[in-house]
Amino acid sequence: MSEQAGPQNETFAANRAAGTIRLGVGLREGVSRRTRVFEQGSLRVRFPTTARPSPDLEAVIVNTAGGIAGGDTADVDIAVEDGASLRVTTSSAEKVYRSPGAAATMAVRLKVGSGASLAWMPREMILFDRARLERTIEIELAENARLLLAEAVVFGRSGMNEEVREGWFSDRWRVRRAGRLVYAETIRLDGAIAETLREPAVTNGGVAIAIILLMPADEAFVAALRACEGLRGEVGASSWNGITAVRFCAPDGESLRHDLMTALTVALSGPLPPLWLN
Repeated sequence: MSEQAGPQNETFAANRAAGTIRLGVGLREGVSRRTRVFEQGSLRVRFPTTARPSPDLEAVIVNTAGGIAGGDTADVDIAVEDGASLRVTTSSAEKVYRSPGAAATMAVRLKVGSGASLAWMPREMILFDRARLERTIEIELAENARLLLAEAVVFGRSGMNEEVREGWFSDRWRVRRAGRLVYAETIRLDGAIAETLREPAVTNGGVAIAIILLMPADEAFVAALRACEGLRGEVGASSWNGITAVRFCAPDGESLRHDLMTALTVALSGPLPPLWLN
């Protein structure tokens, strides 16, 4: 067994996917345009032409590896210059597969300049049983920048009778405005994830969670969301210190997606990116 371990580990390492995106967006003649695009490895970024007029540049991140496995790395760095506006989504839900050892790592860095706007709303991330993932999200905002951030995680596909019994999930977020830390959040699930999720103080058995952050705070959005009917899971919204946060917990991915799409439609005051509707 020991003679095979070395070559086997080398084979796994050689097949790991590594992807990098560096994207810059600036305001040119009143229009938000790409100023820098760098792609490497398994990650690509595309800019679809939309049928409806929009002041925002729309970007779609594509993972050509078809998912994330143990040892994979993803590195995304996006800068929106003063006055520019950008919406970012992904081509599909991101799947994080079982890992026999090493964790996959994702690093997201977002910078939004003065008077600029960023809507970061990737499709949901689906974790499989025994997946191992460590993710960091670092955001730098100018004093009067605007941010909409939506992130969703689904633990197994309920429609396929999947359950994430064990695994490792570490998610660390830090948001700074004008250099000051204004929001920090860390989630760590290790070992018996299914048992942890069943705890009343965690998700009470829910397997799909999400959060929307709005900066600056938007009390009109909170009121409109609270008035929405037909939400399928638990949804709680509040505002403090210039931040609006909405948390979602649902029994399955489909219910979460319904509630998240409802909330985003209200937050955007208009239609979602087309890929969200597929």
